[in-house]
Amino acid sequence: MTTTPEAPAMPTPHPALRALDRLVGRWEMVGELVGSDEQNMRGVAEFSWVPGGFFLQQKFQLDFMGMQIESLELVGYDPERGVFPSQVYSNMSPVPLPYTWTVDGDSITISVSYGPLDATFTGGFTPDGRFAGGWRPNPGADESVNVPYDISGSRLD
Repeated sequence: MTTTPEAPAMPTPHPALRALDRLVGRWEMVGELVGSDEQNMRGVAEFSWVPGGFFLQQKFQLDFMGMQIESLELVGYDPERGVFPSQVYSNMSPVPLPYTWTVDGDSITISVSYGPLDATFTGGFTPDGRFAGGWRPNPGADESVNVPYDISGSRLD
């Protein structure tokens, strides 16, 4: 008697990735330099799951004080470290930039330390469903490269 071999079981995404679900959608982003009253940053961030659900994709466009920034970010999950590592592909760098996300309830921390980039975003979700926080240079980082600014997002859809 012959038997039909079973198809191998497909891997499934780590349950911790569900913490990123609330980002899925399009967000209008606005921001300003620390100490400024002028909103001189405006753009759109769009989050979606890559088929299979192992990676969250962010497409980002921002007018940063007249400088056009565009990027594609892929965020995954590292269960050994309990963090969400990402790679950012941008028009500002010839190589992908490594970021690390930490998610704890409504709070999100994102950090980068690569070459002259050395900054941390601290923020999260507000009770009204917006997203807000700020990027700050890490101690000893060059503030001319790691410009401190605040940014917030409101859901477009």
